[in-house]
Amino acid sequence: MKRVLVTGMGMVSAIGNNVRQNHESLRKAHSGIGKAAFFESVYASQLPFGEVKLSNDELKKLQQLQTATGYTRTCLLADKAFAEAITDAALTQGQLSSFDTALISASTVGGMCLTDQLYEDANHKSEGSEYLESYGCSAHALKLIKRYHIKGFTDTINTACSSSANAIMLGARLIRSGRVKRAVVGGADSLAKYTVNGFNALKILSQSPCKPFDVNRDGLNLGEGAAYLVLESEELAASKKVYAEVAGFGNANDAHHPSAMSDEATGAIRCMREAIGSAGIDAAQIGYVNAHGTGTQNNDQVEFFGMGELFEKLPPYSSTKSFTGHTLGAAGAVEAIYSILGIVHSELFPSLNVAEPINGFESAPVSEWKGGHNLNYVLSNSFGFGGNCTSLVFASIN
Repeated sequence: MKRVLVTGMGMVSAIGNNVRQNHESLRKAHSGIGKAAFFESVYASQLPFGEVKLSNDELKKLQQLQTATGYTRTCLLADKAFAEAITDAALTQGQLSSFDTALISASTVGGMCLTDQLYEDANHKSEGSEYLESYGCSAHALKLIKRYHIKGFTDTINTACSSSANAIMLGARLIRSGRVKRAVVGGADSLAKYTVNGFNALKILSQSPCKPFDVNRDGLNLGEGAAYLVLESEELAASKKVYAEVAGFGNANDAHHPSAMSDEATGAIRCMREAIGSAGIDAAQIGYVNAHGTGTQNNDQVEFFGMGELFEKLPPYSSTKSFTGHTLGAAGAVEAIYSILGIVHSELFPSLNVAEPINGFESAPVSEWKGGHNLNYVLSNSFGFGGNCTSLVFASIN
């Protein structure tokens, strides 16, 4: 099978408008969770969010989209991260338009970030806005396809919080099997009344910055962002800068509950085991786990239990959602890039806000930035509603 190499990365999140800024914030333990400035909701003044620090107008200006129509915030975030990724990989227009290049994106909110406008349009309370074709999950991907003249295989995935991890997995599988030579993969989601009200109804939104894997954790913080990776086959990447290899992946669905995982961690264990197995390594070779770590009672306990069942000795682990909030469909790609940054720079990034670890300090998550920590293999977990669980293994190219 062909090796799948990462040659470009781009992202925007609550802790930075590009990969470099995100990396700096991780190293300085600078969280982006706080009061929202642009999200309009009754909860904006009551709850903390991981909001991107750019307005829609600023995003339009940065991406030279001032005269474009139908671009929701999700579309704008996607364009920002996508443009950085393809520039980082030095892709030409010819390469982007090649039938050997795939685009696989992901989103859970999509254009429903315009919840009020969607209501107006759907109920004929307006004369029809510019967003009539922008409410779907795939609207941002269609914008990318049109703007960047993408002609190859395209797809948009919505498997809740594992969406963009599954986009990475699908892109890697297409390259491994020889169906394409290159894939731009990732996802985007923005804050929306639709999701905030929904998560609030589940009573899993914290009123303070989240504290994954802490005994007193009381919920998650919703965030927004976008992240894309350029994956290329080994022959295409021979003369290029390469960050890491997508060495393994696994997906499982325990279908235990619409919004909770089984206490036995059935799906979590299976996808982690499959990812490690498909990478051709032993569990003991994993040097760090970027955990799903939402900060909810169910997720963190189940994930911790699953890791304990899989690893004879628990490797260093942490949840970077304590920096960005839970970015839903973008989370898998955001955290994939963080995992790769750890490999490239030999670093471990911390879980913030943990005062009392769930199983004692001997098994606590990483509590502070650590440099000089050589990483050959990193496991990145993304667990979605309905039990759709995905794990990815990234490997050093050295």
